[in-house]
Amino acid sequence: MKKTAGIHHITAIVGHPQENVDFYAGVLGLRLVKKTINFDDPGTYHLYFGNDGGKPGTIITFFPWANAYQGKIGGGQVGATTYSIPTGSLDFWERRLTKFNIKFEKTERFGEIYLQFADVHGLQLELVEREAGDNNNWTIGDVTPDVAIKGFGGAVLLSTNPEQTEKTLQDVMGLEKIGEEGDLIRFKSYGDIGNIIDLKATPISRGQMGVGTVHHIAWRAKDDADQLEWQSYVRNQGYGVTPVQDRNYFNAIYFREHGEILFEIATDPPGFAHDESYETMGTELKLPSQYEEYREQLNHSLIPIAIRDLNK
Repeated sequence: MKKTAGIHHITAIVGHPQENVDFYAGVLGLRLVKKTINFDDPGTYHLYFGNDGGKPGTIITFFPWANAYQGKIGGGQVGATTYSIPTGSLDFWERRLTKFNIKFEKTERFGEIYLQFADVHGLQLELVEREAGDNNNWTIGDVTPDVAIKGFGGAVLLSTNPEQTEKTLQDVMGLEKIGEEGDLIRFKSYGDIGNIIDLKATPISRGQMGVGTVHHIAWRAKDDADQLEWQSYVRNQGYGVTPVQDRNYFNAIYFREHGEILFEIATDPPGFAHDESYETMGTELKLPSQYEEYREQLNHSLIPIAIRDLNK
């Protein structure tokens, strides 16, 4: 059996790109590690936010469409994206969310305290203190490494067929079932971040893709060779899986599990610093070679965005 280390990235659909940047960089203190375009819709950004180095397991990516319709969170989607924060930093985040007038609920599950809230476009998020995982050495405004988001804690999955999704998580992705509480089943991978998945055990009617919803969840493959093994393994388990697709910062394969959630398996390398330095990641618009000739046109058509210090 193959086993993934956990989540590589999560990709969501949001609204106006500047609002997206203000929330994830300005409020949550994540680093904009890559500013590029949607390869399938080059008039739209593809923005990547993560820790200081853009490590797999920390990256949330966005397709921002300023005038797109609002989606509906439901079955076949990630219901909530969980972020891991350093032990002892929960009070800081309560104060910070309050400062920016972000409503939150404080809840408990599986013995952990969560702050649950929505981003500016309705995407459901939560923060939880965890010891595991390296600190994020990125500072923006008041968010310093001792309190900064480390990366993903995991995710809450909503399925139209939870029994089938449970089977996929265990028998295909290699996660271990470690507990049940109420209507949730908890799974764990061997990685230190992005490793806890809570699956809603009740079938949920299918959601509607749009602003404020997750498009797909991506799992980690060690490298290209490992990904090809995953491709054969997933296909042999009876799932339709795509050819390898070059996403410039990783290679990707996709399949839809039988609870209708779109899964991706993405390679850890080459990462986000191969076309920019560590120091300059996220500062320039990076384009794949096939779109380089359209750079001037894209620079004029894309909505300007900037990292802004919201603490002033």
